[in-house]
Amino acid sequence: MIRFAVLISGRGSNMTYLADAIKDYNIAAQITVVISNRYCAGITLAQDRGLPTKVINRKNFNTQAEHEAAIAAAIHYHRSKYVFLAGYMAILSGDFVNQFAGQIINIHPSLLPAFKGLNTHQRAIDENAATHGVSVHMVTAALDEGPMIAQASLPLMASDTADSLAARVLQLEHQIYPFVLLGLAKKILSL
Repeated sequence: MIRFAVLISGRGSNMTYLADAIKDYNIAAQITVVISNRYCAGITLAQDRGLPTKVINRKNFNTQAEHEAAIAAAIHYHRSKYVFLAGYMAILSGDFVNQFAGQIINIHPSLLPAFKGLNTHQRAIDENAATHGVSVHMVTAALDEGPMIAQASLPLMASDTADSLAARVLQLEHQIYPFVLLGLAKKILSL
């Protein structure tokens, strides 16, 4: 069984799709804990599904290292083999990433290496990209540069706004992240 923690910062939609896929498709996986760096809607959604949750607010710590130590302690306490980042809006330090080397997976709303960082949808529109999409990758100390696991794309439409494109890409995210989890659980995918 794949035991994994999920780190979130917002609405938690990717976390809920992972949780629902485990149930709906009988995936041999378990979300051990949902951790957020602030109270957010995703924590309520996780609690509604009976998932253990922990809010580890960055404001309660003097340094990033102390904050990340608390997150690492929660991950270890729940015996999580993997860490899935699902809209976690903080950059993890190299020390934290190295502690969990090969175990942290991120979903990013662009076809990496294009549009690393934030505002990916507007940047794709501004650059008249033909396609846009989502990437699932291993996390390394360099921002959005880890080895690629899977990508899904869609064409940009002339009518796209940043919001409409974000909504279409989010639909891809909700399909590809459970697909990666299923691949890990069935040992079709190895990291």
